[in-house]
Parts: sequence; structure tokens; C-alpha cells
Amino acid sequence: MNNKANDISEQVISNYQKDEGMMIIIYSQWCVNNELDPKAVYLKAYPDQSKNEYVMHMLEQTVSIDEAEHIPHDTVLQVLSMFGNDDLAFVVSNEIQAMKETKKG
Repeated sequence: MNNKANDISEQVISNYQKDEGMMIIIYSQWCVNNELDPKAVYLKAYPDQSKNEYVMHMLEQTVSIDEAEHIPHDTVLQVLSMFGNDDLAFVVSNEIQAMKETKKG
């Protein structure tokens, strides 16, 4: 591969990682906003990822509920789906359903 193609590949990978990081932050903040532990919910979907330092670091990049913007349930599900995180989207859907059932009770 020539240098230009290599540079483009590195740029694509870098952009994907930034976007993936943003997806993790949106997910994590949604969890915090809904009084859920982002790591615990994430590990329900991906139990073998507990040693993934990048993901574990990104899961900690949240602010308190008071400082955070509201993140609608649909938004977090769309962002997860966009990145093919179907397993996590499924777990999040279950958490949303549990929240709705708790509010009814």
C-alpha cells in the first residue's frame, strides 16, 4: 500500500474510533441519566469485554445527571444500531421495558 492510501486508511480508522467513542459516551450518559451502571449493562451484552481498556475508559466519560442533556431512549437505540451493537441495543431495550413496567407499578 502506498503512503497516501495508508494515510487515508489511518484517517478512516481514527474517525471511526472517534465516532465509536461518541457512541459509547451517548450510551453511558443515557445509563447515568436513567440511574443505570453503564459497565454493568454493557457487560450483560458483552461479558467478554471487561478487559477492553478503551471501552471501560469511555464508559467512565460521563457527567452527573444534573449536568447532562436528556437523551431519549430512541436516540440511544438508533446510535447503537448505527454501529451494529445489536446485542447492546437488545439489553438497552430490555432496560427501557423494565423502566416502563416500574413506572406502571
